[in-house]
Amino acid sequence: MSRTESNMTPLGTLAPKFHLKDTNSNYEYFYDDLKGSKGTLVIFMCNHCPFVIHVIQEIVMIANDYRVQGLGIIAISSNDIEKYPQDSPELMTEFAFQNRMEFPYLFDKTQEVAKAYDASCTPDFFLFDIEDRLV
Repeated sequence: MSRTESNMTPLGTLAPKFHLKDTNSNYEYFYDDLKGSKGTLVIFMCNHCPFVIHVIQEIVMIANDYRVQGLGIIAISSNDIEKYPQDSPELMTEFAFQNRMEFPYLFDKTQEVAKAYDASCTPDFFLFDIEDRLV
C-alpha cells in the first residue's frame, strides 16, 4: 500500500468547477448545484482505499451533522477503473448504500477534476468558504 501525502493547495484558491455524474442518483451535477450555503467540503475518495475504509463512518457522521447546517458535502472518485475495478461506478453506488452516504458520490472518469484540484491521495479533503475559496 502506498502512502502519498496531500498537496498543499494555497489557501484562498477558488474551487475548480466541474460537471460530473452522481453514482447514487444517476443525475449529473455542476459544482454550483451541490455547494452549500455556508461552505462546501469536497472529498476525493475511493471504495478500496484502506484509509477511506478506516474513516468512512466518521466522514458520514460529519456529513450528517454539517449538511443540515448548510455545508455542502461532495465525494468524488477519480480512480482508473481498469486498474481498480472495485472503484467502478456500480460499486461506488453499493459502497455509498452500505455506508449510508446521503451525499453525492461523483465519478470523475477522466481524472480532470482531480487534476484541477491537485488531489493526490484518498481521502483528500478540500474545504471551501461561502465564496468558494479554500480555507
